Amino acid sequence: MVVRKTAIALALMLGWSGTAAAGPALLFDTSNGRVLYAEDQDQQWHPASLTKIMTAYLVFEALKTGAIKLDQKIPVSANAHAQPPSKLGLPVGAEIGVNLALKALIVKSANDAAVMLAEAIGGSEEAFVRSMNATALRLGMTQTRFVNPHGLPAPEQVTTARDLARLTKAVLADYPAHDELWSMADMRVGRRRLRTHNGLLRTYEGADGLKTGFICDSGFNVVATATRDNRRLAAVVLGEYTSRDRSLRAASLLEHGFRNYGWKELLSSQTLETAPVSAETAGPRSVREQVASFACNGKRHARSVPTKRRKARTKSRKKNAARAATKRAESGSASEPAASRRR
Repeated sequence: MVVRKTAIALALMLGWSGTAAAGPALLFDTSNGRVLYAEDQDQQWHPASLTKIMTAYLVFEALKTGAIKLDQKIPVSANAHAQPPSKLGLPVGAEIGVNLALKALIVKSANDAAVMLAEAIGGSEEAFVRSMNATALRLGMTQTRFVNPHGLPAPEQVTTARDLARLTKAVLADYPAHDELWSMADMRVGRRRLRTHNGLLRTYEGADGLKTGFICDSGFNVVATATRDNRRLAAVVLGEYTSRDRSLRAASLLEHGFRNYGWKELLSSQTLETAPVSAETAGPRSVREQVASFACNGKRHARSVPTKRRKARTKSRKKNAARAATKRAESGSASEPAASRRR
């Protein structure tokens, strides 16, 4: 497929190998939890908007029990309106349907929609967060703590790649009826067309979800799922320095999984529950100074291409310039007055 070849070619062109990855990563089979690759899977990390996967899980649960309905209108409270972007930005007192709020939560990653849904289900944001933490424990997410429903910066809000994998496996298994929400490339609110931040939905063959997240301290995070030959894999990638690196690392992991699944199945039986615990750390590591974001550190970085490759390209360009100058000198064009060479 052209899309698949494009993703692979782009990764190779940028020298992507996965060895210079910034943060934790985990690749697994969503049907049985078989771990195909793991790196620092128990290192605590700030989830950023991956938090909204848990928020969505509780919304799906409330829909199942009848606590809320998809066509039910929910209001924009002052608390929801006060949330910073990304958001819908509706005025206080406005109302939208739960269905639209869910789409905004997942596709737009709207922080105000997260609070609106939390208040509608829990009665208050605080009560909803208590339910988030209780559900996390029930799902075996022992290294996770939530303090808000959207993932905006909070020092105490932490998780791990393994815990996010457990959550992903649960939300896909428990609520398959809502699976299409995770694969939406865009949505409309009135005349506005809002696009997903999950670039893999456009660039990777078989990609069908799930959610991205970013804050300065966490870097660029993603849980990405893809299906080929009736097998669905999920890659959890945390702490990349750019959104492009995030997509490339996830694509590289997924491609590795699809190409080598037979060998992994034969040689390893580790699952999310039985995989060895990675090295313990005191707490999440911040990548604020490394991410390519002017808002985070006042500077931008060319992080997508490894330093050695950038130096090699610079050296190659200098050599080519030197050869061109030599040819001009040999042909006598180098001795022409500067004015005569301007066209």
